[in-house]
Amino acid sequence: MPDTSLVRRARKINRVLAETYPDATIELDFDNPFELLVVTVLSAQTTDRRVNAVRPTLFAAYPDAQAMAAADREKLEAIIQPTGFFRAKTESLLKLSQALVERFDGQVPAKLDDLVSLPGVGRKTANVVLGNGFGVPGITVDTHFGRLARRFGWTTETDPVKVEHEVGALFPKRDWVMLCHHLIWHGRRMCHARNPACGVCPVARWCPAYGEGPTDPAKAAKLVKTEGRA
Repeated sequence: MPDTSLVRRARKINRVLAETYPDATIELDFDNPFELLVVTVLSAQTTDRRVNAVRPTLFAAYPDAQAMAAADREKLEAIIQPTGFFRAKTESLLKLSQALVERFDGQVPAKLDDLVSLPGVGRKTANVVLGNGFGVPGITVDTHFGRLARRFGWTTETDPVKVEHEVGALFPKRDWVMLCHHLIWHGRRMCHARNPACGVCPVARWCPAYGEGPTDPAKAAKLVKTEGRA
């Protein structure tokens, strides 16, 4: 069992971040689990804004797994090119869609083991889909989540699966999905990898890493991003 003082401090940080970011949610646009799975795959090594920009054209052409599985490779590449690494991503989407059709009747499965068995789908993507597409508790350890969990002293692990389990033990399952949104929003807007805005951080008093960035409020305020998709 985790130390009770660590649990209390972790939950306090989450509560304050919830108050700071009342609108926190996934920043990828989607209408159903298939769209969510596809845009999450596309979001690797690019911004959510770029993925959201190609989404309408992409799903107008390929509204479901059956349509995408039969896609013309060059046409698909042309649509998703702005997201970067488009040849590799096209290959992933074609294989992923074909696997959905062949093994799951074109439907996105709602179980972690099934999701990670799909081509190009790891635990991070699977947990995004489970939490945001099906309401199934999961912890999404992206670069922001991992960085903040270590700064907050919730874990010293760098392996995403170990981070997932250690942080998960500090919170009830019902809080997991929103916890991820809170940390990712805070990481994108304030607790940057370089120069975190410590001087204006709402959870600074509970953060062991306070001082990694400027503590002067005026300097720190200039580092805050008001919107996280960029």
